[in-house]
Amino acid sequence: MAAPDFRSDAVRAKFVAYPDAMREKLLELRDLIYEVAADNDDIGPLEETLKWNEPAYLTTRSKSGTTIRINAHKGSASEFGLYVSCQTDLLDRYRALYSDDLRFEGNRAILFEAVDPLPIEPLRHCIAMALLYHHT
Repeated sequence: MAAPDFRSDAVRAKFVAYPDAMREKLLELRDLIYEVAADNDDIGPLEETLKWNEPAYLTTRSKSGTTIRINAHKGSASEFGLYVSCQTDLLDRYRALYSDDLRFEGNRAILFEAVDPLPIEPLRHCIAMALLYHHT
């Protein structure tokens, strides 16, 4: 994997602070978020920043979607999540589509174990739904 091109020193520092296995998976998830955005002209470029001290991805220019955050889950060294705003219905929609493929918590998180491969296709669709939330 090539060295990531971080948008800010604060985001770089956050990723550096993760344990190695967690960092690798979070970088994989980060790459997937950028891939989904790049594959859809309606999304446009993403802004990468920290929100609540978590790496966050916003559709600032297009305003097409809701913020996606990624982080270790509750300080875990092995579990991490993709988080969306609890003010959306995204987790209900994700559950309806992918309850057999993904693990959820509450109304804002898809959870993963660092030792498991990411479920790329369901996750790709969920990311697109978040980044296009205001277009649906």
